[in-house]
Amino acid sequence: MPIKTSWGSRIFDGINVTLLLIFSLITVLPFIYVISGSFATQKELLTRGFILFPTEFSLDAYKYIFSTQTVVRSLFVTIFITVAGTLINIFLTCLMAYPLARKDMDFRKPILMMVVFTMLFSGGMIPTFLVVKQLGMINTYWSLLIPTAISAFNLIIIRNFFQQLPDGLEESAKIDGCNDLGIFLRIVLPLSMPAIATFSLFYAVGHWNTFFSAVLYINDSKMWPIQVLLRQIVILASGGIGDSSAMGADYVAPPDQSVKMAVIVVSTLPILLVYPFMQKHFAKGVLLGSVKG
Repeated sequence: MPIKTSWGSRIFDGINVTLLLIFSLITVLPFIYVISGSFATQKELLTRGFILFPTEFSLDAYKYIFSTQTVVRSLFVTIFITVAGTLINIFLTCLMAYPLARKDMDFRKPILMMVVFTMLFSGGMIPTFLVVKQLGMINTYWSLLIPTAISAFNLIIIRNFFQQLPDGLEESAKIDGCNDLGIFLRIVLPLSMPAIATFSLFYAVGHWNTFFSAVLYINDSKMWPIQVLLRQIVILASGGIGDSSAMGADYVAPPDQSVKMAVIVVSTLPILLVYPFMQKHFAKGVLLGSVKG
């Protein structure tokens, strides 16, 4: 039998839906504007202030930014940093979270207190830079991977997730002759895939948006990730990333605004495409590890 709802509930639901639609449009409109502007012609950019749907589509901005290897190289650098950094993050985070989730581990609470301490206090930018420099990681990709290898917040959430796994599974594995490493690899990790998938995406997004660390530690422009290149383009207009001479004698370089928007689309689209495939793991992965302390 269908449940009858009052007029007050219907009005309340209607207001909620309307507000959510408005907030969604406010969030989506900038993306639509950037994508449309990257396909717009120079004439349309000059005559129209705000473009949501260009009347004439042009690929000149994308042809221009891909006329040299600058954007492609930075994009591959970002992909490498994202993949390698995420693997390091997840491996080290899970490797540290699992012992801290074991009640029989010695000095578990003092170690956990030190982890929590890093969430409240940090050495600061200059001490961190000096440590990275003394370790010889300046102008290497290790400077973008090692200092952020473990997130204290993610570590605690994953530890809480491990604590919620039934103790009987580990006891049964020990009876069958499985050691601690085998339990971790064969039982704990497969059962923790929702949490691992969720925090893998969190780590990946962080590496994909790497900007300030690269500005501090990377001096070679050929090693810049895409976000640093985007900064240069914003500061120096087109930033000289394209080669107009390679496009033909009659080719006219696209306006700087269109080039900026095209680079934003190229630097944002790949990581956005990952979300639909991992969205189903978000709620389950985060909530299961956020209840038990």
